[in-house]
Amino acid sequence: MPRTHPTRTAPRGTGSAPRRGLDPFVVVLLGTVGAAALLPARGAAADVADAGATGAVALLFFLYGARLSAREVLDGLRHWRLHLTVLACTFLLFPLLGLAARGLVPTLLTPPLYAGLLFLCLVPSTVQSSIAFTSIARGNVPAAICAGSFSSLAGVALTPLLTAGLLGADAGGSSSGASGSLDSLTGIVVRLLLPFLLGQALRRWIAGFLARHKKVLGLVDRGSILLVVYTAFSAGTAAGIWHQVSLPRLGALLLVEAVLLAVMLLVSWYGAGRLGFGRADRIAIQFAGSKKSLAAGLPMASVLFGAQASLAVLPLMLFHQMQLMVCAVLARRRARDADAAPDAGVAPGAVPDAAPDPAPDPGPAPAVPQRAPAMWWRSRPPPNTPQPGPGNVRR
Repeated sequence: MPRTHPTRTAPRGTGSAPRRGLDPFVVVLLGTVGAAALLPARGAAADVADAGATGAVALLFFLYGARLSAREVLDGLRHWRLHLTVLACTFLLFPLLGLAARGLVPTLLTPPLYAGLLFLCLVPSTVQSSIAFTSIARGNVPAAICAGSFSSLAGVALTPLLTAGLLGADAGGSSSGASGSLDSLTGIVVRLLLPFLLGQALRRWIAGFLARHKKVLGLVDRGSILLVVYTAFSAGTAAGIWHQVSLPRLGALLLVEAVLLAVMLLVSWYGAGRLGFGRADRIAIQFAGSKKSLAAGLPMASVLFGAQASLAVLPLMLFHQMQLMVCAVLARRRARDADAAPDAGVAPGAVPDAAPDPAPDPGPAPAVPQRAPAMWWRSRPPPNTPQPGPGNVRR
């Protein structure tokens, strides 16, 4: 019999599949960018929008902390090899590819667009779409949930630190030198880390409320992100960023991002196979290790880049839409492959368990002697036949 894979997988059709076309939220984001380009906030309105964006970022990270179950993350430590592989893809391989793209400046990318591309490579993985695509492809959904949670938790600290270390003066808004680094670190702690920790501390009391009002809070999340985007692009419009980006440059950026996504999808899939992971785990690694979170990256960029955040988030917005469209097609292909391969759970190069040897054939069963049917004349003894008794026993 074929070997069955012990990893829990989601049944076919579970999860909400992101659409192949344009993500509606991305469409709204692009509309917000257009509104900021045509009607940017200026003067007192800009100050109000900036204060609102600051509060929105703190609220977002408070909600992230309140929703993330630390117990679930700790429970996922049993599958530590898979989680380390996803973290290596997100915070090691992605940054290395981003640093390698430095050679494309200024031939294909301008310095501001490259800074946004490198920031994209430092953002943590997304949780929701990784789970949905893993479910569609019939992969290890619990592992995808834990891997996304690990990445989000690590990204709260690693993304700002890597951004400050690799981008240097490009991060931290208009400040420079030691003062800029100090301002950036203060913003990270006050606007990102402290709200996140506060949400974690209050989770035991407010988790039920958040679960009951999930839809409303989802609108709050997206509204906060839209406010952050509008504020960033309003400041960018006032600084004249649209004169720094041309259509050929945007085309080159899309090409570079397409190559980046293709490399990560291939390396995460075949690399996980070389490490001995089964098919279900490889699917979780591929979808969790090749994605970047728009929801986490946008508020971080507003803190880390200040007035320069508009160009910094543009590569992330384009990559987000690209990963949704490509991975939707790929997830359905993985599901078809699972239907066609009965031994899909066996890791590449592994030998399926051999069927047990059949028991030796005992041969034909021995014949059982049949008693002759009783005749009617044998149903009772003939007359004058002595009956057994004490007097008839032979001594």
